[in-house]
Amino acid sequence: MPPRLPALATLCRAAAPTSSPLLSFLLPSTQARHASILGDLRDVPSAYNKRIRRGRGPSSGKGKTSGRGHKGQKQHGKVPVRFQGGQTPQDIVKGVRGFENLFSVEMSKVNLNRIQDWIDQGRLDPTKPITVKELAESRCLHGVKDGVKVLARGKEDLKTPINLLVSRASVAAIEAIEAAGGTVTTRYYTKQSIKRLLKSESESSFTPLSQTFSKAEAASLTGSAGAAMPFTYRLPDPTSRKDLEYYRDPAHRGYLSHMLGKGQGPSLFFKAPGLGVKKRVKKVGADQAAEKNRLW
Repeated sequence: MPPRLPALATLCRAAAPTSSPLLSFLLPSTQARHASILGDLRDVPSAYNKRIRRGRGPSSGKGKTSGRGHKGQKQHGKVPVRFQGGQTPQDIVKGVRGFENLFSVEMSKVNLNRIQDWIDQGRLDPTKPITVKELAESRCLHGVKDGVKVLARGKEDLKTPINLLVSRASVAAIEAIEAAGGTVTTRYYTKQSIKRLLKSESESSFTPLSQTFSKAEAASLTGSAGAAMPFTYRLPDPTSRKDLEYYRDPAHRGYLSHMLGKGQGPSLFFKAPGLGVKKRVKKVGADQAAEKNRLW
């Protein structure tokens, strides 16, 4: 668009009377749009990729065979991934080995040196319990998958006593945290419970919550007996034997370790010796007394 001439339009208005409707129609309007803005429009260089033009000479780098190579089936058409020249594919002859473990979990890992670095920067408060929510909100973890596992890399850098509540922890990490004066508690989480925890819809506690709350417990949590509960959902407890045995083990600092009695182990299958069902021992003379009591 050619540039407008506002000065010429002003001169024309001054020379000719504005009472004539024909002259007012021919004269340009007062709202002038300068061509300097429209003439400077251009696209961002990274907004699009240049289309590769194939078969346009050797100087283009994609000339002659257009990047397909010389002869063969792949030059003349498309070939399926599993196609092996017409013979029976190997995955049908020998089968597909391996399987996908549906019960495996993928933990988000965090090391002790990173936690200490976050504490030094003031992004984590060591005076309060450090849970999955604090680790995610402080960006110490970039996304939580099936849970959080603490590892012991940089354990010599840990100087601050901390109280951790995570899904799992290695043996070396537990020893380093407790040597610094802190505590570790492992708790069971599901994917849905982690989402609710990050949305502040559930509470992550060091001990399992009861199914129903008494009036005194509800009053201590809410401040008044008639007020509503502060959290919408209750975090679930493990149901599978594998998870129950893990969080019942005191070596893992599981939050269900209080369920073990004296001499009991975390296993639900193997019982401690001497804790089984005692066999009934017949008293001496019991057969004779039973014989006398027979009616026929």
